[in-house]
Amino acid sequence: MNIIINCRHMDSTQHLKDYAEEKIGRFDKYLNNITEANVTLSVEKYRHKAEVLLKISGSPIQAESITDEMYSAIDEVVGKLARQVRKHKDKIVSQRKGKEKSEGVLETTEHVPAIIKNKSEIKPMSVEEAAMQMDLLGRDFFVYTNASSGDINVLYKRTDGNFGLIETIK
Repeated sequence: MNIIINCRHMDSTQHLKDYAEEKIGRFDKYLNNITEANVTLSVEKYRHKAEVLLKISGSPIQAESITDEMYSAIDEVVGKLARQVRKHKDKIVSQRKGKEKSEGVLETTEHVPAIIKNKSEIKPMSVEEAAMQMDLLGRDFFVYTNASSGDINVLYKRTDGNFGLIETIK
């Protein structure tokens, strides 16, 4: 595995680089198809940030951590990556077996989502009518045809309680 360490807004020490290489190098034991690991260490005011991008046979696994100290940021990002690598490896193993890996006594099966409702006719209405319909239906978003332009629009509730509008362009 090729490990590339970049440092931003900080001086890199050999000890820090060795520490990061040792921690990231451990993933080679679990997956032998890791081609590259990009590690970016940066400091912004009092925040120490560690970002890692693992390239595993074409698919990326990425994690980042922000703490008060660089070594703890590296440790935390390695923990996050370990969970993702484990999940990736379990997925590969389950694909080889042709079924989900059993957990404990119960065996889980993969749920494939199905389309259970299809709305093919969208009534033309104004933005105000769409907002009223969305409130009446108790939805977080509403797709409608704008009566004035004839375009498909999406009206959605924002976290601040207001509405957002997405207008398509022909």
